[in-house]
Amino acid sequence: MIDDTLKRRLNYCTTLPSLPAVAVKIIEMANDPDADIRTVCEYISLDPVLAAKLLRTANTPLYKSRRVATNIRQAVSILGTHTVLVIALSFTLANSLMMTSLSNSSSAFDSNIFWRRSITSALASRALGEKLELNFLDDLFLAGLVQEIGILAYWVIMPEEYGKIFASTPDHDILLEIERKTFGAGHDELGYALLKKWHIPDYIALSCINSHSQPEPQNLGPTLQSCLAVSRYLADYFLYPHEAEKMTTLNKATQDWLGLDPSALIDVIKIMEVGLSAVEELFEMTIHHPCEVTGILAEAKELLMIHDLSRMKDLEDKSQRDGLTGAYNRTYFDETLRREFNLAMQYNLPLTIAIIDLDHFKNVNDTYGHVAGDSLLATVVKTLFDQIRQDDTLSRYGGEEFALILPGTTLTASRNLISRLKDSIAAIAYKFDGGITIKITASIGVAAYYENATHFQEPRDLIKAADYALYAAKHAGRNQIMEWSAS
Repeated sequence: MIDDTLKRRLNYCTTLPSLPAVAVKIIEMANDPDADIRTVCEYISLDPVLAAKLLRTANTPLYKSRRVATNIRQAVSILGTHTVLVIALSFTLANSLMMTSLSNSSSAFDSNIFWRRSITSALASRALGEKLELNFLDDLFLAGLVQEIGILAYWVIMPEEYGKIFASTPDHDILLEIERKTFGAGHDELGYALLKKWHIPDYIALSCINSHSQPEPQNLGPTLQSCLAVSRYLADYFLYPHEAEKMTTLNKATQDWLGLDPSALIDVIKIMEVGLSAVEELFEMTIHHPCEVTGILAEAKELLMIHDLSRMKDLEDKSQRDGLTGAYNRTYFDETLRREFNLAMQYNLPLTIAIIDLDHFKNVNDTYGHVAGDSLLATVVKTLFDQIRQDDTLSRYGGEEFALILPGTTLTASRNLISRLKDSIAAIAYKFDGGITIKITASIGVAAYYENATHFQEPRDLIKAADYALYAAKHAGRNQIMEWSAS
């Protein structure tokens, strides 16, 4: 919330632009659901530059119209009254604000970069809307254009104080945090206050401030603010495609706000590529040369493919893991043991497995509760993972029972490792609930496949042998290691 001091500085700042009479009238008509088409045409015609831009807009590839507009009335007929008003408002605001930012720019504030980013964000918002087949593309364009207007407002009303803040980070999310700590309000809130002061339609102003909040539930479907939120990160990537971390941030924002996969994001960038030259011409600004855009698209495809493969690997890994402890699950254990057992039989390779059972674990749950028990299980797994090799497989086999596969490892070679595992579990002193220390031990049963072993015809025979050894370890007093033997 903006405090009274900041609000007064905003309201009485003489260097902030006052909107031209045409812009004021357009805003008035944009807030009027019954705006008359004849009146709209009359007021737009009062500004020859605006009228020319609207005509060019109606005839650009952005609108894919089969008809050619030669006057304002035809443009309104092709685009519709609401669209014409929103486009006109975009042009008049941008023109007025660009002049302000140029006259107030300092060495620390590059107004050209600010407007390149704003126009790119507008293009990105519209492209997202087109991909999602939304029917408010021009609202998206206008909102994308002004969603960061609070940055410009801060620069105008307190250039020296804000200059240090703005120069401290290139990251807009971090910038927001610093603004809120320093001034009590972020540029999203200041921008909202400025848009309200100018009587910009409420749905535009609200979408701008809400796009800086947390992602909304995706079951609401794509909205003005969710597209705007993603457009900020899309603009950052589009302007600085060689900074790979921007694609990582963009990919996450796209997933969080819109649930779009990388292939959809590629389509959005293609839409931006098609509309870029038209937008550059309308705003008389170069964002990228055509040859650069082709390279951006190619690089985006490559980065998104890498992200997609990484995401698929993460999903696959999660499906193979026990949700509580992070050890592999029983299904993964069964598949891995079957594969390793077949390899051992086929190539006469050694293979050792161990079943690890935590002693008297039920007492932990009964005495300290399941929260303590669950935390202790996770601690045990982390301890074991720290000891084993990358090729070894640790799985949660049952409630407090774990199974370890040691491929290519003889029984003799496994003894030192398994002994260390038993001792490291016994050394755990888990602190719980303000200082209570919980200790635990483990019984371990071990079985090994060796060259031409006739006792193990299937993987389950090896498991059964390790289970017998585990039973013997418990029978011998627990905190023991027992090895299965044919004798």
